[in-house]
Amino acid sequence: MPATKFDKESIKESIISKLQRYNGRSVKEASPQQIYKAVASTVRDQIMQKFTVARDERKATKSKRLYYLSVEFLMGRSMYCNMLNLVSTKEYREALSELGISLDSVLNEEPEPGLGNGGLGRLAACFLDSLSSLDLPAMGCTIRYEYGLFRQKIVDGQQVELPDSWLENGNVWEIPVMEDACEVHYGGHVDIVEQDGKQKFVHRDYYTVEAVPYDMPIVGYDTQTVNTLRTWSARSKKRIDLNSFGQGKYAQASEEIELAEVISKVLYPEDKHYEGKMLRLKQHYFFTSATLQYIIKDFKKLHGNNFELLPEKVCIHINDTHPGLAIPELMRILMDEEGLGWDEAAEITEKTIAYTNHTIMAEALEKWPEAMVRQQLPRIYMILEELNRRLCDKLWSFFPGEWERIGHMAIISYGQVHMANLCVAMTHSTNGVSQLHGDILKEETFHDYNLIMPEKFSAITNGITHRRWLMSCNPELTSLICDAIGTDWIRQPEQLSALRPFADDAAFREKFAQIKQHNKERLVRLVQNRQGITVDPAFIFDTQAKRLHEYKRQILNALHILVLYNRIVTDESFTMEPRVFFFGAKASPGYYRAKQTIRLINALADLIQKHPRARKYLQVVFLENYDVSTAEVLIPASEISEQLSTASKEASGTGNMKFMMNGAVTIGTMDGANVEMAEQVGMDNIYIFGMRSDTVRDMYRENTYNPMTIYESNDELRRALTQLIDGTLFPTNPAAVQDLYHSLLMGENGNMGDPYFVLKDFGSYSMAQRRMAADHKNPDEWWKKAVINTAMSGIFSSDRTIREYNERIWHLTPLKR
Repeated sequence: MPATKFDKESIKESIISKLQRYNGRSVKEASPQQIYKAVASTVRDQIMQKFTVARDERKATKSKRLYYLSVEFLMGRSMYCNMLNLVSTKEYREALSELGISLDSVLNEEPEPGLGNGGLGRLAACFLDSLSSLDLPAMGCTIRYEYGLFRQKIVDGQQVELPDSWLENGNVWEIPVMEDACEVHYGGHVDIVEQDGKQKFVHRDYYTVEAVPYDMPIVGYDTQTVNTLRTWSARSKKRIDLNSFGQGKYAQASEEIELAEVISKVLYPEDKHYEGKMLRLKQHYFFTSATLQYIIKDFKKLHGNNFELLPEKVCIHINDTHPGLAIPELMRILMDEEGLGWDEAAEITEKTIAYTNHTIMAEALEKWPEAMVRQQLPRIYMILEELNRRLCDKLWSFFPGEWERIGHMAIISYGQVHMANLCVAMTHSTNGVSQLHGDILKEETFHDYNLIMPEKFSAITNGITHRRWLMSCNPELTSLICDAIGTDWIRQPEQLSALRPFADDAAFREKFAQIKQHNKERLVRLVQNRQGITVDPAFIFDTQAKRLHEYKRQILNALHILVLYNRIVTDESFTMEPRVFFFGAKASPGYYRAKQTIRLINALADLIQKHPRARKYLQVVFLENYDVSTAEVLIPASEISEQLSTASKEASGTGNMKFMMNGAVTIGTMDGANVEMAEQVGMDNIYIFGMRSDTVRDMYRENTYNPMTIYESNDELRRALTQLIDGTLFPTNPAAVQDLYHSLLMGENGNMGDPYFVLKDFGSYSMAQRRMAADHKNPDEWWKKAVINTAMSGIFSSDRTIREYNERIWHLTPLKR
């Protein structure tokens, strides 16, 4: 059957036809949501033609396939990026225009998928885009969260969490795949029985949750390859207890259904209590078990029961420790369902699975209570026990008699199941996500493992897809770049470096600055329409947008703004270039201190706005419910990018790369990928401040830091800190954020105060800000820096990252174009 055309006239015909068939409406009568679905399903039809070809080729060639397991994929809206990757934006824009439809209004009808939160999920989304664009066969796997993380509302300056009902109108991009539904088992007990002279492990009296897959196609840029994001939805096998219902016990009749389906309700349920922690454990096992069952099912269709081939035909990559239960689950399936012996199953598992670590922070290295795992996942616990026994025997040969050292490296120790140790010990590859992070993993976090298994460790710096984060969100800059250096950089983003000589071209810099101004005006309109806040586009746009966490140090930024405010109101001779500080962040619902920081930032905004002189020079805007769509407007508009993490704490960062690619100049620490960004642009084109990572680590070891000495010696900082609690910011409730004040000055539970060295780095940060402010007054020099940042950003494309993963770890063969 010939392929359907997708020229302008065909697109118009498809939209009109879909509105008539599915809604009984003409274009003029249709609602915005109906038009959106008609356009989106037309785009999907175009994708599915390619999807069929790619799927058939993968099966015909029996190509090796990557399964990328991540607890989150922060996808953002799909429609425009799909049009872009189909190289059809012009045709769709013209078709819609002739139908009297605004493409922008259609795009705004699309909900943001609630499948992710921060950098971990956005990285996974960028990886899927690059995998398809590089023709590498892959499937992303996660949970189909019904309500996502939450929708953030700011009420009286404080974060309030509301349900994110992103599936309210359905998801036009997803396809249910009922034939791949499977069962996931919890609880019960395991009996050991003899069968044909062998021990067999039989799981009994469990309760069952059904995993139902929904597939979203991920189309590559100008290629036939379409990969898949598979999301798993939980539902009860028992639809309703009619006996209880008939007796009027309505709550009891649906109780089992609700207990099962809560597994796929929300991303990151609060885990400060036992029940929340148990729900997270169930979630992680749910999607890893369902995914592994599908992987083996698909493998057997193509290769039969020749499981020695599994590492040659399948690569399973676990994105951080959340999917780490894939390791014992693969062991369980190979042994209990496929009849392999322990040694063979363990060897296949290790060769098949790879692991990316995303943090060195102890509290983020995931652990589960041993008793909880034993109760909820009894067979998995037995496998973990045996893996641990064999690992400890091996470690004993390297570190005889060093029980504490072995305990630190064990999978199960001190009543906890240590997922990071499991992932390092039982996979063939552990990689960090920047060069600095990779070094820290080897030198500190997994130092002892590196002594005995050095071949497992590597570092592959993160990347971002330049298709979404430049071509899609900044079309004017994309056109300017193409006019200057051609279009080869679209397929080979490293060729953006050809733009560097244009930093010395005054006419180019002027056009670059004009585009930045247009993007600023676009952001101004968004903020006005969404939050009713008026922003002057003549102000410098300075942005810190990232997950709210103490180590990311939004508080450092806020204290510096407060110092600037004090200079303005106390010294009438003090002037500065007017600057608006944008913050975008969500705080975890149970993270009290992060939520207090949001409250402080909003109080600071009010304080400045009420002062007639201060508001001429300063403004603070907290962007409510920060998401991918907001980022796509904010990042191209930003002139300054704040990357303030305590050195050694940020594994890599990807927001820093997005701002850089769009011509923002970074002020930041030598942390994560900032180190490599500085190498690319040169120290004259980035503002580095603060302690280096080795100094930070030395200070933690010595534990002699006293923030009170800085408080007493820095008058400006002392005044700003005092204002946190003296009623300046909270006249009716001076103690509103006193916890922040105490955390910066006084230790707790025997730990030192200011654990992320905010006060220690403040002086250096303030001086870097002065240098940056002085440089911004010279437009020629400033825009030269901005152009150089864009020019040298190509190496941070996720295409380069994926190529490195494939060369070092996955070894996939590209499908033919």
